[in-house]
Amino acid sequence: MAEQTDDPTTPIVEVPGVTSNGLQNEKTKSEDVENEPNPSTNSKKDDRKDDQDIVDSVFQVTIKLPHEPYETQVMVSTQEQVQDLRQSIVEQPGAFQYSCFHLEVNGERINDFVELSEVKELGPGSELRLVEDPYTEKEARMHMIRIREIIGAAGDRVDTLHGISAGLSLHDDVVPLGFSEGDSLVNGKTSDSATSKVSHPLLDYDFDSPALISTLLPPAQDPLPKTIKSICTSAWNPPPHHLRQRGHLLYLQLTTNEGEQYQITSHISGYFVNRSSNSKFDPFPRLPPRDSAAHSLLSLIAKLSPSFDEAFISLQESNNKRDPLTTFQLTNSIPSNPWLVATAASSLAAHQPDFARTQETYLMSGVENTETLRDWNEEFQSIRELPRETVQDRVFRERLTSKLFADYNEAAARGAVMVARGEVAPLNPTESKDAQIFVYNNVFFSFGADGVGTFASEGGDEAARVAVGKDVVGVRAVNQLDIAGLFTPGTIVVDYLGKRLVGQSIVPGIFKQREPGENQIDYGGVEGRDVVAENEVFVPVFSTLSKALKVKKHAVWDKEGKKHVLEGSVETKGLLGTDGRKYILDLYRLTPLDIVWLEEHWSDLSCDNTKTRKDNYPHRMAVLRPELIEAYWRLKMGDYVKEEFEKREDIPQSSNDEEITIPDHEHHEVNDVPSQDADNNLVLNDENGEGNKEQKRVDISAFSLALNPDVFCAQVPQTTEEKEEWVRDEQEVRAVGDYLHGKVVPDLIQDLKEGEVGFPMDGESLGRLMHKRGINMRYLGKVATLAEDQGSRLQALKALTVQEMVARAFKHIANCYLKNLPLPFATACLSHLLNCLLGVGFNEAPQPQIDDDLRFFYSDADYSFAEANPQSLKSDIQDEVKLRYRYELNNTWVSNIKHVQLLREIALKLGLQLIAKDYRFIAESDAQRSEQPAPITNGATTHSTMNGHVVNGTNGRKKKKNGENHSSNLINISSPPTPQVTFAPEDIPNIFPIVKDACPRSTLAEEALEAGRISMMQNQKELGQELLLESISLHEQIYGILHPEVARLYHQLSMLYYQLEEKNVAVELARKAVIVSERTLGIDSNETILSYLNLGLFEHANGNTNVALVYMRHALELWKIIYGLKHPDSITTINNAAVMLQHLKHYHESRLWFETSLSISEEVSGKQSVNTATLCFQLAQALALDQDPKGAVKRMREAYSIFLAKLGPEDRNTKESESWLEQLTQNAVSIAKHAKDLQARRIRRVMLTPRVTLGTHPQPQVGQSPADAASGRDARGMMGLDPRSIDELMRFIEGGGETAKLTPTKKGTTRSNPKRRGGSSVQ
Repeated sequence: MAEQTDDPTTPIVEVPGVTSNGLQNEKTKSEDVENEPNPSTNSKKDDRKDDQDIVDSVFQVTIKLPHEPYETQVMVSTQEQVQDLRQSIVEQPGAFQYSCFHLEVNGERINDFVELSEVKELGPGSELRLVEDPYTEKEARMHMIRIREIIGAAGDRVDTLHGISAGLSLHDDVVPLGFSEGDSLVNGKTSDSATSKVSHPLLDYDFDSPALISTLLPPAQDPLPKTIKSICTSAWNPPPHHLRQRGHLLYLQLTTNEGEQYQITSHISGYFVNRSSNSKFDPFPRLPPRDSAAHSLLSLIAKLSPSFDEAFISLQESNNKRDPLTTFQLTNSIPSNPWLVATAASSLAAHQPDFARTQETYLMSGVENTETLRDWNEEFQSIRELPRETVQDRVFRERLTSKLFADYNEAAARGAVMVARGEVAPLNPTESKDAQIFVYNNVFFSFGADGVGTFASEGGDEAARVAVGKDVVGVRAVNQLDIAGLFTPGTIVVDYLGKRLVGQSIVPGIFKQREPGENQIDYGGVEGRDVVAENEVFVPVFSTLSKALKVKKHAVWDKEGKKHVLEGSVETKGLLGTDGRKYILDLYRLTPLDIVWLEEHWSDLSCDNTKTRKDNYPHRMAVLRPELIEAYWRLKMGDYVKEEFEKREDIPQSSNDEEITIPDHEHHEVNDVPSQDADNNLVLNDENGEGNKEQKRVDISAFSLALNPDVFCAQVPQTTEEKEEWVRDEQEVRAVGDYLHGKVVPDLIQDLKEGEVGFPMDGESLGRLMHKRGINMRYLGKVATLAEDQGSRLQALKALTVQEMVARAFKHIANCYLKNLPLPFATACLSHLLNCLLGVGFNEAPQPQIDDDLRFFYSDADYSFAEANPQSLKSDIQDEVKLRYRYELNNTWVSNIKHVQLLREIALKLGLQLIAKDYRFIAESDAQRSEQPAPITNGATTHSTMNGHVVNGTNGRKKKKNGENHSSNLINISSPPTPQVTFAPEDIPNIFPIVKDACPRSTLAEEALEAGRISMMQNQKELGQELLLESISLHEQIYGILHPEVARLYHQLSMLYYQLEEKNVAVELARKAVIVSERTLGIDSNETILSYLNLGLFEHANGNTNVALVYMRHALELWKIIYGLKHPDSITTINNAAVMLQHLKHYHESRLWFETSLSISEEVSGKQSVNTATLCFQLAQALALDQDPKGAVKRMREAYSIFLAKLGPEDRNTKESESWLEQLTQNAVSIAKHAKDLQARRIRRVMLTPRVTLGTHPQPQVGQSPADAASGRDARGMMGLDPRSIDELMRFIEGGGETAKLTPTKKGTTRSNPKRRGGSSVQ
């Protein structure tokens, strides 16, 4: 398939109410509209007129072609460039053969590098003529690559950066493209019509079955139609000098499906068959009638091979069976690599012969390989200097930025892999290995280790490793702020084979030898903190940065006691490049140290004899997160504003109706929000928003909160005044640490306990949730400790945090072994360590599998991993967890391991790709005697597990009852004979690098999205939808379609359109979100699962319930893989599936799913919780529909009892459940009477209202809080109770009454609780 490029068909408009600095807060914007004259509102008519003018600039043009079909139509926008139009043309099926051409309008040639708006006489209905151009050598090579891709002749690629099956999508295998609701799917496969009436996709779903790893593999595919046997460059390349002068560019060799071999000359005029053979060189055209020539290689192949056209059509038809998003190449992001892949022997990973595979580097880069060498630094800084005044300027600038970062990240990651493998010579080979530096592809590489002793007092190698990780985060933060005149080098961190490498674009002058007395650095610390440089030219830009990052201007002192006033940390350096630009370097200390943590867990061992290295925290680079600083700033701002209002005589001291906000430019949420006027005052409005009331303002210019990042860093103030100020700075930083310990972490625990935020599914979502709250991962132990003895729901959190700590500890241990180990032994090392951790139940004493022949060639390598055994590894992990997270693992943690889930976490952290096969975690003889697995409690097991599922007993070796064979310890995929150990080196076919980049997000695209949301909140639906469409267009233009940020946008907007009852649009966006998430975030990432769940919800709302259930089933299978059984948030999903089954009139199956949901709720929330009562209420209704009046009465009585005890007799839920209980009891006989009608399928679907119990509910985002969601959620329970009476249910059972049957377009059918997801932030 042709490569997808950005196609901005939606016009660019100036976003109302948006400036280059960002948007107003939502509440601020709303209040300003209601209480103040709003320029955007006053000019709304003008804006819409301008919008319409731009919409009119999208039109259709006709392209006249030189060959069949001789013309084609293309939709264009005047905002596009001619290059975009060219790409649109060559993607047309009738124009595949063109690559070297220009366009003409009315005989005038069009410049390829201008916007269409600059092309004269171009408008709706215009005709453009495509004129073929002569080839150059580069264009001939590019044409060859393109044609190979189009005709399917490019074989599989072996890539050092992209792993096996990189960018895989399973969506079209879950539900085939073009599948309709009229078909029937069972387990994702089409069933025949005879069984469709009784079948449904959830028919044989087993909640207690182990995770099916086959879920992560695509089914075996039929081979694509083969159009030719091979095409490659000929052995006669390159053309000799005298023929190059005559226009010869390349010589190719083609073998058709008929077995004919042709030698082809690529000439400036096109392609022709020459008279050469494998042994004779004669590159001139054949004589008639055997001659054949064409301008395009595609056309020439069609002339030479009689079967080509038919095969090529079949290939296109096969490609069209899949969604185009699943086949387009990723150009602006690194594709995700699945952690489980098919075996090399399978058709999914077969290695095919391809002569041109090794020639692709030459085809892409030329003989001299100079076309891929780029001056990365100059490109980065030139783009930063582009104008940004207009929206069009910003779109162009951000689009180039995104593409450049993607290209740089890929090139730097490839270089880092080569450096780690020892394939690049160091610039300083005489230095120690950790101190060596490298330059490859114009990227400067160094190791994330303390090779020269810079961090000797901070923790050595551990501190250096953390510092480079923090540095890339700091560079990203500076890039996001985009401060004019301040430049950063391109920066990337790569973890590979136990080594951490940092790659940076080469800053001009960084290697320059300075004159005696001159410093290498122009601003900040030169040699640690001993020498400090000052330069006034850096003050303005550093001051702007510091204000944005809440960094205080402060004094520091060098080793001689001389005072220097800096705008940032002494560790942050400024360098004046030889290009005249001001560069900022070493951004790992933008925030202060977490002194509360360090004082408790770290001390300088040279001065403190009470601690040993084993007890001391590994490093002193424990800094506070920027999110925590922002949260603390918002807290203090809110306190300041409230205090100011309390001083006013006309405002009561405790006014709960007032709202407080932060200034516009901060653009962050606060607990309560004020608006800001033009005079930098905060405006307080009454909650009712009446514009005629007097607005109350407060001046915030006196408020200031900035932190000194250099406190607690051995600085020595000299005067009394300096010492006093330093003490105040220390107290402020300490207060932030206390806020983290005493407020932020406990609040997170409380929110998760109450179920008011989405529960994390795996380590990645747990880390994202903690980081969003400003909590560092070193607090995992504290989170686990606080979660103890807090109920079943938090036991699930504890189990997840323990698993994450074990996985991270294993990563650190493995990295220590891998760091000095040659590449050929990496898989032997990793497989042995995995056997010692996960395979000990299968083999208690695993032995490493080392190739002694290879070992002979690496006699000086460190093979210490071979000495590891299960006992030593267990002890090492316990020590690592205690050292890094201050948590004591109990003695049963090994038996509580969820094998598949922990294996996945380890693989993702180390970049492992494992063969999907029958891994045995316990011995087969033991498995045959073990009992049936007992259900786990929210992932927190107290017995041994197999594949993440509990086995009764303490050792999992009890005899099975009745000889049942429960192979819960197996991954259900056929495999070779059982090995002596669980993992063999061959089971790890690839290790891919873990990349951390500094690419900023697009502020313009986010502004358009926020403006659209605000307009929708203000009921300006037409304007809001225009802005939302504009946001989609901007995201796709700037990032490209296949990008994680675009996936999150699709997911977010699908939720918004679902709330707006635009169900078709919601389904389409959700489908795109699924595919893009799979290809960029992972086929089993937590965000992909949420996208699948929402896609199922939207399909059901759109009337496609069978399809919805297939998506739900796939998501539930993925959920088992990444978490295990009974995730706390799975209650919502199971309820949704039960409602869908009721819609399909599978009442008994629906009842079973409701019962499962109740069972999980009883374990997660407790049997006496309000959530459980709500589910009892639901189940009672389902039992009534399933002809079980006694069971219905029992469950309703349970619900009533809980509501009465928890909420009191006057609560609405208590009264409703009491009413239902009375009527169910009175009508038990009547319900039994109607059982016959029930069996006859005369029941009609209950009409769902926004409060009905039997409605579907969007799955909550991980960490989503009520403040982020739309209004309307019942704070006491996950779902509201059904307000209908039992009489309505009876009429429903009888098929009469006023209850209407659910239709796909009925409003309100699936919006029973919009607050669960509406308006959520991007996760």
